[in-house]
Amino acid sequence: MSAKNLGSAGVLYDERRDFYISPNNVKELWTDVTPFTTVIANKETKSGLADPVFKMFEHRNPWVTQEFTGSYSSTTPALGTPIVLTSLTGVAGLEALVSATSMPDSYKGLQVEWTHDSTRIVGIITSTANVGSGTAKVTPITLTGTVSGAAVSAGTFSVVGNAHGEGTEAPEAWANELEVVYNSCQIFKTPIDITGTLYASALRGEKNELARLRLQKNQQHKIQKERAFLFGGNSKGTGMGGETFGESAIVDADSKVIRSTMGIVTALEKYGTTSGESQNVFASTEVDSYSEFVDAMEKVFQYVPTSGMKRAFVGSGALGYWSKLNQDNGFGSGWTVNVGDMKRDKLGFNYRTLETPHGMLQLIPTPALRGAYNKKMLIVDDSNLFHAQYRKPKFQANIKTDNAYDGVKDQYFSDEGIGISLIESHAMITTP
Repeated sequence: MSAKNLGSAGVLYDERRDFYISPNNVKELWTDVTPFTTVIANKETKSGLADPVFKMFEHRNPWVTQEFTGSYSSTTPALGTPIVLTSLTGVAGLEALVSATSMPDSYKGLQVEWTHDSTRIVGIITSTANVGSGTAKVTPITLTGTVSGAAVSAGTFSVVGNAHGEGTEAPEAWANELEVVYNSCQIFKTPIDITGTLYASALRGEKNELARLRLQKNQQHKIQKERAFLFGGNSKGTGMGGETFGESAIVDADSKVIRSTMGIVTALEKYGTTSGESQNVFASTEVDSYSEFVDAMEKVFQYVPTSGMKRAFVGSGALGYWSKLNQDNGFGSGWTVNVGDMKRDKLGFNYRTLETPHGMLQLIPTPALRGAYNKKMLIVDDSNLFHAQYRKPKFQANIKTDNAYDGVKDQYFSDEGIGISLIESHAMITTP
């Protein structure tokens, strides 16, 4: 009789052979799933809020940009000869204009510069339009260049400083007000439910199915919060677009109010600026050359953080783009960037550092930035972003006990959101 062997069928193969090297050890993808939530929660968490809908004050210093536009019709501008301004508009960082032909007395004495016929002119506002006068005058004190010919011109008048006459009284005061923005916390619930029979079973892979599901659902709970903090929306907005503050208008099938938090990506898409000096949302065509990259970083770092570094949460496509530019002379693009080696942050996530002429970016691979967001790079200012908790998160064990339920039902519960202020201090870039 031939020797008995392992075989490939029958009871020996189906029931008795043990193919598992580590029958109670299961490998998982995405062990570090929520770097964005980890960062903002460790940077600043505001708990014990008085209401699930919360407001924040914010303020923009008016002196950053102080200017207005106006038209004038006159002979060739000359030193010491007042120019009458009309069609005043486009005020930034100054008291609101009274009308298209008049300005408040707080403008009197402001030193401004503008360009006429390719000539830079510095002048002083020597009179404003009081009731009955109908005039606003700027007196040139410096002409840089050659002025030729008279013109009807429209110019932008940018404030340089202020200058007042000897023995004069204090000028009219002006001040701006604080602004208010808001957001909401939302209720997250992630349940686990198994029968008592399954709970008592001894299994391979994981001996305790309840323990396995608790771990899995814990990660699911975290990733759903991460995505909400990034991509969530709020029916009432955040006030950044001039919306009227109010309670959520969304209700469920039982007419119970559903509140939700506005995510930072959604806020940038809704309220961000795509052009000009305050631009903070950049298309792929705006970072596909070295010149454009430098210009974009200038805008990103114009509100300089004290550390000289900003955190940038990146999809794998965005991280790949900068990594390619770090090698092989920019994969044929003709320009390169410097990207550091992968390191481990003390909070437990990996990152690389991208050097720019204006500051450093900590590139943090973010699993939630997938699919349509694969090539996105979200740059945040830590000081204008926080984690909000209306109620502390909790794990609720064995919550279903009525009628002697033969099983175990648990739930992960959170009532949280994020607070976003000064939207221009954050940025989003889509890489090629």
